[in-house]
Amino acid sequence: MKKAATIILNRNLPEPTNRLVEHLNEFDSEHTDVFVVEAGSDEALLSQYSTWHVNTKEVQKHGLRYSRGMNYGLLQLWKENKWEEYSAFFLLTNDTELSNQETVKTLLLLLDEHPKAGIISPCSKRWGERFLLKNEPTKYFWYIHNNTYFLSRRFIDTIKETDSPNYMNFLFDGENFRGYLSESELIAKAYANDWVAAITTKVFAEENESYLLEKQDLIKTESYEENIQLYFEEGLHWLKRKYGFTSRWSMQQYVKLFYDQFFEFHPEYKKYKI
Repeated sequence: MKKAATIILNRNLPEPTNRLVEHLNEFDSEHTDVFVVEAGSDEALLSQYSTWHVNTKEVQKHGLRYSRGMNYGLLQLWKENKWEEYSAFFLLTNDTELSNQETVKTLLLLLDEHPKAGIISPCSKRWGERFLLKNEPTKYFWYIHNNTYFLSRRFIDTIKETDSPNYMNFLFDGENFRGYLSESELIAKAYANDWVAAITTKVFAEENESYLLEKQDLIKTESYEENIQLYFEEGLHWLKRKYGFTSRWSMQQYVKLFYDQFFEFHPEYKKYKI
């Protein structure tokens, strides 16, 4: 079984980042290498497991956020000729809390079990989706809102930027700074290119929102309320500029169209359709 590369995004919160790295080392050291992207973290607040410290003035002021941060980590692995070493990439924010189990090993086995899976998301115990997975622990979805994605390298190879790659465009669209509907864009690209996006209850992941709510000054970000407002305002502007859509419902219907077409072409997978 080939290893996965886990990329964790940190900004001035070394303690949860360290705990997450140590959790992966405890349960999945044979199955993943772990890399930490420091998104403009202060020198005194770097994780002890820091891999790359992005500290330009722009990033120190605004951070990288998920899309640019994951682009940066993936791009570094590609530039450092480590890309082919991995069959998958596990993309995590440092507020992710995993169950006490072999998460990465389980996800790698699921990639073998589901050869069309480009994206696999661990379920959350707080999600309603878990009720759709009672009889079949892994199903294919057209909408997954999460900061924890397990991506097949072959899927990324299908859609990644290779002509002029940088941290703005390698996989995610970095122009969409706060990531509004970035997961929908990625899922649309999956189904449009004959891949699927799955949620599984074989592993679980939770988001600890207390860091954003209680440590926003340390993270050097806006308040939760202001961030949500900017998330929608800036995101809708990006959506209109790139797709000509004026609402999230248009984007979701766009993804659903590719989703439904996938099962028309592949009726053998209909038992995984929601």
